[in-house]
Amino acid sequence: MYPELTEVMVFAAGFGTRMEKLTISTPKPLIKVGSKTLIDHTLSLLQKSNMSVIVNAHYKHELLTKHLKKYSNVTVIVEEPNIYETGGGLKNALPIIRNNTIFTLNSDSIYKGQNPLQILEKAWDPTYMEALLLLAPQEKNLGHPRKGDFSLNKDSLLKRNNSGLIYTGAQIIKTNRFSKINLTNFSLNIVWDNMISDKTIYGLEYSGSWVDVGTPAGIKKAEKLLKIS
Repeated sequence: MYPELTEVMVFAAGFGTRMEKLTISTPKPLIKVGSKTLIDHTLSLLQKSNMSVIVNAHYKHELLTKHLKKYSNVTVIVEEPNIYETGGGLKNALPIIRNNTIFTLNSDSIYKGQNPLQILEKAWDPTYMEALLLLAPQEKNLGHPRKGDFSLNKDSLLKRNNSGLIYTGAQIIKTNRFSKINLTNFSLNIVWDNMISDKTIYGLEYSGSWVDVGTPAGIKKAEKLLKIS
């Protein structure tokens, strides 16, 4: 039995430009799908009472910080003057991350089916994995603009493939590599590519449905998926 995973990083610092006029006065994580904001949908995935959450914020961060005050287990890190991107955001959070392994979630993903964190943790094996990404096949992609990101071999090792499986925004990842990267702003892709070279990054195909809520059309697709009128 491996140590229980109790920390989550939620990426919520982006400008949400694909949302067009919806993000002129509202940060994307506070846009509503039905009666619930995207960030609240994301935090509802945390079904264990002992989980602590780090949320990075930048664009209109005051509004997001105020909204998140209702959660006693959430710490907001404001990135200023620039956004650090996903990899840089996680590196910036290292001083308050207690353990060397953490869940990460995008704040604009909606899932219907098994809880993504639960199935990732069930499949996680830290004896040989440095990261485990939750992936969706193209036929279960609702609202994502790209064709694919990765493919898996017979052992579930990850490979780059632009016509393959799509990253849903949920993963488990070890943090050891981040402090060794001599950059402030960088993408998770830099870390992932190093892990691909070392054959330590794996994928898990999601059996449910997933929506990338990055556009106004994505909101409608998510509401349809969740059967919100």
